[in-house]
Amino acid sequence: MSNGLNIMNTNGRAKTTDVTKLAVIGRAAVGKSALVVRFLTRRFIWEYDPTLECSYKHTTNIDEEPVVMEILDTAGQEENINREGYVKWADGFILVYSITDRQSFEDVVNVKQYLDDVKKTNVQCVLVGNKVDLLHERKVDFCEGEMAAQDMACAFFETSVSDGREDITEIFHELHRDIKRRKMMENKGRRRSSAQQVRHVFNRMLNKIGNGT
Repeated sequence: MSNGLNIMNTNGRAKTTDVTKLAVIGRAAVGKSALVVRFLTRRFIWEYDPTLECSYKHTTNIDEEPVVMEILDTAGQEENINREGYVKWADGFILVYSITDRQSFEDVVNVKQYLDDVKKTNVQCVLVGNKVDLLHERKVDFCEGEMAAQDMACAFFETSVSDGREDITEIFHELHRDIKRRKMMENKGRRRSSAQQVRHVFNRMLNKIGNGT
């Protein structure tokens, strides 16, 4: 996550707005674009160009704090999924599959491993099973998605973008929270390491003084 933007509050003082960069990944026709548009506009649009990659900037409040979200809706083709550029750009990932398409589920499981390899860490992500309005066509059980999310150490949602369920907003907000928590932990680790280095240098100076050198 980036360092944030400085904006002015009502007192004329600068305050920091978090900027979170999210990439939405999944094969064509699982509902990635519909998910993003539903989150941004609360509307559902039926038809999208599966080869089109779109980016959005969205300002919102999460837990009473201002947040700017930069969202990349990736094209659902394998050659686009395996592009290190946006993998390195993103702070977190929304991995989308359709519960009516088993291959789309297997794809995102493999993509998660690829993301970890590129980032060289366990990336922050959310696993989303879309199209629960088509339960009669289900090919991926809920428990399979839940177990996959446990393996990925991430949150799991089953939803219907076409129905416009309330959990769609929570998908994006929860990922932002995870990213923010991780960044705070990393910052604490860096501050602790810096403090230890200062103490080490100070102790060496004291030892030299004590030894008369």
